[in-house]
Amino acid sequence: MFLARVIGSVVATKKDAAMIGRKLLLLRPMVVDEATPSQLRAGVNTVVAVDALGAGIDELVLFCQGSSARQAAGMKSLPVDAVVIGIVDSVDVLDHKIYPPVTSSP
Repeated sequence: MFLARVIGSVVATKKDAAMIGRKLLLLRPMVVDEATPSQLRAGVNTVVAVDALGAGIDELVLFCQGSSARQAAGMKSLPVDAVVIGIVDSVDVLDHKIYPPVTSSP
């Protein structure tokens, strides 16, 4: 499994019939910053994933790729390589909560 931020959506009017009605999201994988482990930073690639949960723009999600993606509910017979399988509530690294980010009040 991997962490990613939802940065957009993908619309494909022509696609495999098994994919009709499936929402496609554009994901930017996120990694723990090596220099500052108390922060997440964006990776360099993007991934198109089938949304199995109803995730939205700017949410942090869990996704899986490859043969694992087809193990998600309802995906076994679909031609998919990446599926959103979780919407993240929080992330803790080295006993520090790094997501959601702490916002200072005015």
